[in-house]
Amino acid sequence: MSLSEIVVPVLLREYRDTPLGLFRKGKIDQLQFKALIAGIAALVTKAKLIAPQKKFVICRDPSDNMILDCCYAAKADILITGDKDLLDIGDLPFALRILRPRDFIKAG
Repeated sequence: MSLSEIVVPVLLREYRDTPLGLFRKGKIDQLQFKALIAGIAALVTKAKLIAPQKKFVICRDPSDNMILDCCYAAKADILITGDKDLLDIGDLPFALRILRPRDFIKAG
């Protein structure tokens, strides 16, 4: 199962709050907002909800630790992200490669 098919409760809240915040700040227009919500809805309807049992304190941005919790619970091999805080992590206590999207595409 790929990470894109897994979601944790805290990510569901972020999926709800982030598009709303972007729209309210004028960073996306109404059409982009609707497209983003539709894309998230499509992902979430196919996703398996899991509750991570292990909580990591590794990332310098504490809010990003939930991503690592999810990766661990999902037994993910790769995390694809543009988040510098996650990309800068050195060693992890579990097997996970953290890659930029372009590096993932090159490796593919």
